[in-house]
Amino acid sequence: MPYTDAVIHEVHRFADVLPMSLPHVTTQDVQFRGYAIPKGTTVIPLLTSVLQDTSQFRNPDDFDPGHFLDGNGHFQKNSAFMPFSAGKRVCLGESLARMEVFLFLTAILQRFTLQPLGDPGTLDASPVESGLGNIPHPYELRLLPR
Repeated sequence: MPYTDAVIHEVHRFADVLPMSLPHVTTQDVQFRGYAIPKGTTVIPLLTSVLQDTSQFRNPDDFDPGHFLDGNGHFQKNSAFMPFSAGKRVCLGESLARMEVFLFLTAILQRFTLQPLGDPGTLDASPVESGLGNIPHPYELRLLPR
């Protein structure tokens, strides 16, 4: 199960469906990287900058569930993992969404074997960008009963 959880986290990180978070407002004067941000300033966090940060993920351009596994194969959280938002006001449905995706995926994997319809080596993993969000390429899989 730790590997399945790591794969789900890596899918969320790699897909980066909403690269920009909702607008936030500073509640006090803030110093950030040498810049003064006054109280009341609207700030829009760019989540992609964290999800693709080389100081947080050893190979951010590659799909690697190992980003969320320790040396013993146990799941480990990463503070840079924030695909649902940043700050105190994260998505209220984040825990529900993660639980539902976990249950849905594990139910499918327990009952089926998944096979790609095309050659996996020719699939383009880069998202199709559309406005403020990224839309992943559609993939087709064959479900084979176990």
